[in-house]
Amino acid sequence: MLKFIKVSTMSLLVAAALFSCQSTNKDVRSEARESLETANQPAATIDPNNPQMTAPEEVAAPTGPITVMSFEETEFNFGTVVDGEKVSHSYKFKNTGKEPLILSNAKGSCGCTVPEWPRDPIAPGAEGVITVQFDSKNKKGPRNQKVTITANTNPPQTFIYLKGEVTAPEGETTPQVTQ
Repeated sequence: MLKFIKVSTMSLLVAAALFSCQSTNKDVRSEARESLETANQPAATIDPNNPQMTAPEEVAAPTGPITVMSFEETEFNFGTVVDGEKVSHSYKFKNTGKEPLILSNAKGSCGCTVPEWPRDPIAPGAEGVITVQFDSKNKKGPRNQKVTITANTNPPQTFIYLKGEVTAPEGETTPQVTQ
């Protein structure tokens, strides 16, 4: 009987020690995970052409006074092009605010979409151009390429789009799916 009590007590002590270690580790792991997930996490923004919430890339918006950037157009439809063609379009904009406009970044939705933007501040009332080049190589099908522009505006990110269709070269067939 004494042996049974000793074994039971020892088993309970071991189980309690293991349980408390697991609880402590779990709490520490949870805190570390939460700390990593929330550290430097940018706030979500709403894309006016897509009402779903999207988390922007972490690009620092210029600090200082806020101004307004107005585009003549934010979307360009390039129609239909053959796979491998390059499409380029220039988006004109104007600083309609009262402070200098500073563009800190412009980034395409993939490596096939490359924007070029002015690096110098745009004075109030002055105009600028962002030229976007899209390489359609291996991008067959409908396309909706997005460029995210980060500037000292509110919100700090503005979106412009290149849309169209990329078709296979003449004589090339699209592989058929067999079941």
